[in-house]
Amino acid sequence: MTNELKIAAKDGSTVRQLQRKWEALCAEYLRVADDDSMWRYSRMPAPGDLEQGWKLHVSATILNAPQILSSVAPELRAGGVQFKAARTLNDVQNLNAGLLLTYSQIGKIITVYPRHDDEAVYLAQRLHQLTYRFRAPSVPFDLRFRERSNIYYRYGSFKQMQVERDGVPVLAVRSPSGELVPDRREIPNPGWVCDPFQRIKRSVRESDQPPATAKPFLVLRALVQRGKGGVYQAIDAQSTPPRLCLLKEGRKHGEVNWDRRDGAWRLRHEQRVLSRLSRAGIVVPQIYSRTEISGNVYLKMEYVDGESLHRRLLRQSRRFSQRTVVSFGIQIATLLAQMHQAGWAWRDCKPNNLIVNSQGKLVPIDFEGAERINRPDPALWGTPGFVPRAVRENAPPPGFTDDLFSLGAILFLLITGRMFDETEPIRIARLRRHVPRELTRLIESLLSVDPRRRPSAQSVQLRLTAISRERPRAKRRQAA
Repeated sequence: MTNELKIAAKDGSTVRQLQRKWEALCAEYLRVADDDSMWRYSRMPAPGDLEQGWKLHVSATILNAPQILSSVAPELRAGGVQFKAARTLNDVQNLNAGLLLTYSQIGKIITVYPRHDDEAVYLAQRLHQLTYRFRAPSVPFDLRFRERSNIYYRYGSFKQMQVERDGVPVLAVRSPSGELVPDRREIPNPGWVCDPFQRIKRSVRESDQPPATAKPFLVLRALVQRGKGGVYQAIDAQSTPPRLCLLKEGRKHGEVNWDRRDGAWRLRHEQRVLSRLSRAGIVVPQIYSRTEISGNVYLKMEYVDGESLHRRLLRQSRRFSQRTVVSFGIQIATLLAQMHQAGWAWRDCKPNNLIVNSQGKLVPIDFEGAERINRPDPALWGTPGFVPRAVRENAPPPGFTDDLFSLGAILFLLITGRMFDETEPIRIARLRRHVPRELTRLIESLLSVDPRRRPSAQSVQLRLTAISRERPRAKRRQAA
């Protein structure tokens, strides 16, 4: 429920050209591949290769990765240096998202394994000259070779040496005493080796926290860390008295997609959406201020105290009472009706983006993918399981009809405890007994393959309200 589906449809030919170019470069320079790995290697290990040392990382986006690989690969092959790169541009995208893999892997598109310190320094200089004109995401925790460079480095394992940590095998490096110790990504220099790059220029460590200049606020903890930016719980020191707030970060060049939009663009867009929704009288989190530093965007926002509908569902043995389902459904349908009437489609309606506050009311969050209904966004957006699998030809603008499908998918999940699967749809009656026929028909119509058959959000709100009134009357009749 957390993996986002973002597919650019604006210029499919350009996407295919870049994918073909990347595949051709991999076939030419990275001929060693393992079917079980997302990596391709320039060559097999050879005598003289180290088991650990200073490794270089070359950052790139899915848009410039082919150009960067074509720039650095001939240099590396000429020197006989072993290096690897992501197998496909989809793997590049996943690395930079920091979701399917780990946050520490963001930007590590090409990894170089120098054979000694002098070669590491030479290659860092040379690769910097070849790539500094490109724009790419920062690599968390690594040391940056130079300011605004796309070359990063850290001391670590070159081979698959492992040691157990809390009973789990993890990658390891060998300490000066010969003992295997965990190779920790958050420590780029373990302290027992001398940094050979310091003699060229003092390196800059990329932080996983907002810069001090982005304050006045006090960051309490990171809630989310991914390629496009972080989300933090913080204290707003400018308020009197100080108040709890949410700090959202949009990183420049972070998680660039085929549509060329990065994390900073997404956050600026979300601010515009929230401002317009608020002016339309829709209850959304309030924005206190916006700060931009070196192209990164920081929104200081109202902190919504509560838990996501997703977490609430997990605590409720994975399904709710029918009364609760109808109540939440009315709230979501009312919100979507208000948004659609104001001219906006949410496009990311899901349980993780609905916070249940202390009064039991749902508060929506995360509007980075919202679009104007009269100006559909060519880049699709949403979360698998809560958006239709495909957009059909001659369908109405997908935004608001996808919202209706999302509403149906949420109601299906809340009433059955299971995700709706378009490929193998199961009727609600088979998963839960005694669900009112009108509610079943309503949910199934929202999940229709044909978007034209999905009832409007306003219609859903009225029908759910009628269902909520009918059930108490039915119980009174049974009691009589």
